[in-house]
Amino acid sequence: MSDARFVTRFAPSPTGYLHRGHAFSALTGFAAARDSGGRFLLRIEDIDFTRCRPQFEAAICHDLAWLGLSWETPVRRQSEHMDAYRAALEDLKARGLLYRCFRTRAEVAQAIESAPHGALEAYRGAPLPADEEAARLAAGEPYAWRLSLDAAAQALGGFGDLSFVEEGDGPAGERGVVQARPEAGGDVLLTRKDIGVAYHLAVVVDDALQGVTHVVRGQDLFEATHVQRLLQALLALPTPIYRHHRLLANAEGRRLSKRDGAETLRSLREAGMTPAGLRAEMGFG
Repeated sequence: MSDARFVTRFAPSPTGYLHRGHAFSALTGFAAARDSGGRFLLRIEDIDFTRCRPQFEAAICHDLAWLGLSWETPVRRQSEHMDAYRAALEDLKARGLLYRCFRTRAEVAQAIESAPHGALEAYRGAPLPADEEAARLAAGEPYAWRLSLDAAAQALGGFGDLSFVEEGDGPAGERGVVQARPEAGGDVLLTRKDIGVAYHLAVVVDDALQGVTHVVRGQDLFEATHVQRLLQALLALPTPIYRHHRLLANAEGRRLSKRDGAETLRSLREAGMTPAGLRAEMGFG
């Protein structure tokens, strides 16, 4: 049955070559769009200019086409839409929902470890006193913008009304209407010191601007849904339906990742793997 309202996306970062895990996610989203008569989009999440490379973007398109996938054009590249993210940031800043964070990653980790419940507690910070902040700005110290959970809760009257619909499988079996728990993520970064915008903000802005109705992605991103749902509420953006899927694992039981050197689609192709063979291996006819 055709549903023209079904819009999903596959959104890789061009920081390396795709592996089986990426292929499984792309095929899952593509099949969902095809079966509903909906739309399948490709989005290149290339805001991390310190790690993204043009050759990896080209390889992504080549690998997906090799798998037999097609997508609408033009492809949205996050690096070409920084103004949209800055506008969202300025909105949140103007409402007092963000604060400057001068701490390094090591300092944040130390703050979490020294909290009453140790590493189980997410980072919660606060704006610096005005004179200290002014002095550090005058000294040219780098900073990032963090979302204040306390300010966000006050703006929304609490988080009790925040929820999202899960049509897939959360890592703990979550399905149906799920209560959002943004407090579990702490005061998340919405910009980084080395790049202009961080993942969570760019994703919710993109999904809204592209009319994404269904987010199909791996269970490793399930927890990100909680803070993204909060941002959608703060920015008055629509909330997609979520379909999180299982993750592929290696022989040791760890999920496939670029960091752990998962075998790439490129190397599989060079070794003689066919698209039909790979699709069949993953359960796609």
